[in-house]
Amino acid sequence: MSQKEVLRLEGIDFDYGSQQVLEDIHLHVEAGSFLGLVGPNGSGKSTMMKLILGLMKPDRGEVSLFGTPVQSFKDWSRIGYVSQKANSFNSGFPATVFEVVSMGLYGKIGLFRFITKKHRQKVREAVAQVGMSDYLNRSIGQLSGGQQQRVFIARALVSEPDLLILDEPTVGVDAQSVQNFYQLLKSLNQDNGITLILVTHDIGAMTDYVTDVACLNKCLHFHGGRQEFEDNQDTMMQRMYGTDVHVLDHNHDHDHHHHHHDHDDIKELQR
Repeated sequence: MSQKEVLRLEGIDFDYGSQQVLEDIHLHVEAGSFLGLVGPNGSGKSTMMKLILGLMKPDRGEVSLFGTPVQSFKDWSRIGYVSQKANSFNSGFPATVFEVVSMGLYGKIGLFRFITKKHRQKVREAVAQVGMSDYLNRSIGQLSGGQQQRVFIARALVSEPDLLILDEPTVGVDAQSVQNFYQLLKSLNQDNGITLILVTHDIGAMTDYVTDVACLNKCLHFHGGRQEFEDNQDTMMQRMYGTDVHVLDHNHDHDHHHHHHDHDDIKELQR
């Protein structure tokens, strides 16, 4: 696969008032890689996502997508985005899996255009890719958190993106589903050649699946291959989180570690 650059952040600074949130970030993401972006709460991960998606402007530096500066980038169907809040549907939400996934096509076909047979086929393929074909006509609210997340990935996949960004996708999903979920992401990366960026707190579980790791806490403390990260993991974590961090291993239940993070991230998004 050609080593084309999908994303480049060059000398990025971002301040909220007098508080510096991101400082001198240089990050290059190559096509075909699977980047795990980790960092504590308030480390600037949400801000970085907004800069990448062009929702906010950096104070200094430049963000480029596929070689184009983000402010003039037009081809948004090449980027799929799954937000942390995607799976907080209430159980009464009246949409089927098919309908939710077809929403991912609206960018391409316009909201009220009739969905053609070809589009229906695309929706079915995306749903099959995430292993949810049996649930096509099921209401989204009746699914478990892990199943809902798969549906949101299908919605992002339906426009056939080259880059898929997932923001804390496993919050509130049980440990076994999390493993299956990472397995799915790995196969999208390896078999479908989609470049992935996974934003997560879940350092322990993620390193089996990603190709590259970036550690963010205002500055980029590390950016490199998975092996290099694993070799330096303890030092890295102490530098970023202080000394008492415990890297979760796969046998722990990840779930209850996460709930208290939820609200901080919402606050960070609303700041």
